[in-house]
Amino acid sequence: MAAYSSRTHRFPLAIFHFVSLFFLTGLQTISAQPIRLSIKETLQKVQNNLPQLEAYRQQMAASKENIPLAKNSLVPDLTAGYQVNMATFNNITGMSYPGFLLPISGPPSISNELNFIPGTALGALIKWNPFTFGQRNAAIEKATAQYKQANAAYNEQLFQYQYSALNLYLEALYLKQVTSISQAVIERNRKGLEQSLVLAKNGLKPGIDTAQFQSVITQAEIDYLQTERTYLQKLTELTRLTGIMTAADSIELTDTVFRSLLLPAANSSIENHPLYQSIEAQRTTTAAGLKEIQRSWAPQLDIWGNVYARGSGVNASGEVNKADGFRLSRTNAGIGLQLSMPVLQYSKINIRKKQYQYLLKADEARLAQASLDISKQIEAAEWQYRQDAKIAAKTPVQLKVATDVYEGLKLSYEAGLIDYTRLYQSQYELTKAALNQANAQLQLSRSFLAIAIAKGNLDIFLDQFN
Repeated sequence: MAAYSSRTHRFPLAIFHFVSLFFLTGLQTISAQPIRLSIKETLQKVQNNLPQLEAYRQQMAASKENIPLAKNSLVPDLTAGYQVNMATFNNITGMSYPGFLLPISGPPSISNELNFIPGTALGALIKWNPFTFGQRNAAIEKATAQYKQANAAYNEQLFQYQYSALNLYLEALYLKQVTSISQAVIERNRKGLEQSLVLAKNGLKPGIDTAQFQSVITQAEIDYLQTERTYLQKLTELTRLTGIMTAADSIELTDTVFRSLLLPAANSSIENHPLYQSIEAQRTTTAAGLKEIQRSWAPQLDIWGNVYARGSGVNASGEVNKADGFRLSRTNAGIGLQLSMPVLQYSKINIRKKQYQYLLKADEARLAQASLDISKQIEAAEWQYRQDAKIAAKTPVQLKVATDVYEGLKLSYEAGLIDYTRLYQSQYELTKAALNQANAQLQLSRSFLAIAIAKGNLDIFLDQFN
């Protein structure tokens, strides 16, 4: 019975261990699933996940609020408040705290007494500037220009970060190809090692060939590990730009093939380049600031109205009744308008106008320089692409020839007709040809990306991928 009981206890425990092992294995399988990342997904993740770009978006949103803030100056300003004080009554009205309550003046008291009398006041002051002689419109234009500048700054930063991500993507693809080439070298030499052992055993080849194959395999394995390290470093940086929290070795790049090698049509305008738009937005903001300064010397018209009630602990005859100071016994009201102008500010405003005129000329010069730089950048990028396309067209021929030579010399080596040196040289040429082809494809991709960057339109590059 005891044995039966022991078995019955062990049986559920075994099931538990089996289920746990199955569950953990399932989790490992799930966690090992790679994250597939395409070129377009990379750009979307950069735009949506990078905190630095979120900071630019929030700055842009904050700048946008300046537009309704400038328009809000058309709304009348109403201030209401209540005050109570203790002051001498040497002036018949007592004392009023300066601010929204308009003080009342009157004759001084008969005697000079430092007798503190209470006083109260409750009032409201409304102020309205319906006519600003262009000042409000200038402020609205400046706020609008500042918002457009913030938007242009965001677009320029987004463009730069997306370019960095694309460049990392291409470098990672190249390094992945290099690791495949290293694996092929290792595999070829392992087969050669096996063959050399057979040939050495049969006395057809010296034993030194075996050691040479082993040396080449070791070097190829080192090259593979070094390339893999750099590849993971590139993927780590790519995950930083895309906001992917998964480890770099779980990323699988899916876009690997160019669709065509045709240059894009020359339909991109320099004015649409993010850099040009950023400088243009700065010039517009400077021009709006100049207009605001020019309007600042215009007159200011204020329409105001005031109503308030007061209480004083001393009456007009000088009798003191401190309790009356807490009663709102006198009501006053007034309405009027005021036209003011900063007459003596003309010199200061004129200096600021000159300052902004210089800044505006500087922005226009920067805009002209940007136009020249972008035009030449497009010209250089297209020339570079044509040259890289010619090089890339020749590398498959080189690779095919190197492959055929290696295969032929490998058969000759196995037949004992040539020594290891000639076989090693052919294998070196084959590896070099494979690396040349991978590098040519990388340079071709980079030069095509350079065209898209020069034209300020990444869609030119994206359209080349399936």
